[in-house]
Amino acid sequence: MNTEVSTWLARDPDPVTREELQRLIDTNDRDALEDRFSSRLAFGTAGLRGIVGAGPNRMNRLVIQETALGLGKYLLATFSDAASRGVVIGYDGRPDSSQFARDAAAMLASLGIKVYLTEKVAPTPLVAFGVRHLGTAAGIVVTASHNPPAYNGFKVYWDNGAQIIPPHDSGIAAQIDIAASEPLPVMSVEDAEHQGLLTWLNGDFYTEYRKTLNNSAILSNHQQPEAVSLAYTAMHGVGADMAEQLLADAGFKNVYSVKAQREPDGTFPTVNFPNPEEAGAMDMVIAEAKAHDAMLACANDPDADRFAVAVRTEDGEYKMLTGDQVGVLLGHYLLTHAAPEQNLVGTTIVSSSLLKKVAEAAGAKYYQTLTGFKWLTNIAMQKQTGDNQFLFAYEEALGYTVGQTVWDKDGLSALVAFAQLTSELQAQGKTIWNRLEDIYREHGFYLNAQRSIALDPSSPPVGDSLRTTPPEAIAGRAVVCIDDLKTSQRQYADGKVGAIDLPASDVLIYWLDDDSRVVVRPSGTEPKLKCYYEVVEPIGHEDCLKHVQQRAAEAMDDLITKHQASLPK
Repeated sequence: MNTEVSTWLARDPDPVTREELQRLIDTNDRDALEDRFSSRLAFGTAGLRGIVGAGPNRMNRLVIQETALGLGKYLLATFSDAASRGVVIGYDGRPDSSQFARDAAAMLASLGIKVYLTEKVAPTPLVAFGVRHLGTAAGIVVTASHNPPAYNGFKVYWDNGAQIIPPHDSGIAAQIDIAASEPLPVMSVEDAEHQGLLTWLNGDFYTEYRKTLNNSAILSNHQQPEAVSLAYTAMHGVGADMAEQLLADAGFKNVYSVKAQREPDGTFPTVNFPNPEEAGAMDMVIAEAKAHDAMLACANDPDADRFAVAVRTEDGEYKMLTGDQVGVLLGHYLLTHAAPEQNLVGTTIVSSSLLKKVAEAAGAKYYQTLTGFKWLTNIAMQKQTGDNQFLFAYEEALGYTVGQTVWDKDGLSALVAFAQLTSELQAQGKTIWNRLEDIYREHGFYLNAQRSIALDPSSPPVGDSLRTTPPEAIAGRAVVCIDDLKTSQRQYADGKVGAIDLPASDVLIYWLDDDSRVVVRPSGTEPKLKCYYEVVEPIGHEDCLKHVQQRAAEAMDDLITKHQASLPK
């Protein structure tokens, strides 16, 4: 390891991480050195993400340079015109993001690849938009999204504007390994600009994204927006400027931003974990909403690709909507406003099944994918036809894409769409809660939950055990069929077998006779299961929704408790 550490020190361009590494050497901190050098941050379909620090198993300038070189060489080998088409690069507000973006730009330019680099921080959806708008071969966002302050990341988009999927991830990773063993070229951003290889993306680029959303037919429902009030937080991220401009463009005048969280600050001083799903993360925006008696308390995560909302209740308090509730509400709303041919909607295997029911009732086309927006958008592109154009997709982890402006989750367009849904309901004398109840009364009350379960480390692989002895019933509910995504087969209780049109993945889905569902994702690296549960409670004409919700909650508790008890230990 000593040779590897010395080589790293000689290559590292950053005096801060060189000093950090030298300090570990001087103090003979073998555990810390082992942690940094025992492996390299793995490049996958989500790119890179990790803690900032010295060594190949951390995010730092050298890792960024080697990664950008690997990506650049893969692009040149894949596209004959990659150099002239170029790569668009943006970055978030974390302390190292601007420097990492400049390092990536310089390395790509050293290969003769044209680079478009944002002059300032940029929401992640803006960069995804830029790939198609500028016609580039790829896009890069330096961001760790909603991870804690110690993290940063390197996210890659392909030339179709969607996140990369296999085989590109492994192809890029192979080139990164080669780049890590070769001398680094010497080029600065200033050199690249002087040679005509770098173009700065200024306010005009941001305006193009804004104009495109403003001109979107499905974001042009301007029914009394002045009657809607909402509080907003960027959660110390990069979304505030664009979010406020888009809302103003759509006529929303009563928008109250949380001042203490408005400006980009990668240290996230007022929130422990800058993820709207985490407890406490929405406290300040809800307090802002209460101060103005606003209808909505809205948030983007720090790179503005996710959207979260709490809605005012009858008693003046605020209740968070789940990602599934927002997804179903937006899907239902958009399907009632889009052109007839814009009717393709989708979600993931762990999200609520309710969107499928809504789509069927609207005569729309529905599709389902593995978890992750890389699948939702890439598969949508494959499935859409002239008569079935993509409209909307979502995943339960607060990710939504509205229309075809951005082929990835976009918390900004989702914010506008949700505000417009609220204003339409307000014009009708209704609320978000009224619309949700209408949907439930038509299709049933759907409740979803997730649990991660640790298993005995000495036990055999849990996926093998579950496949060896498949359950005939779970929590007293008969198993109607089992989807085994590892074999791409659906196994019915009567012995019949069908095919599943999804990529192979170590996932089991149990469909139960009362329309409940259990999704099990065994971990490939540790004895742990991620389990996703869904129960469906019918609603009679005379049923009180509160009582239906209570019955569903009791059914969910029963399902989770008994399913976990039945798992191999």
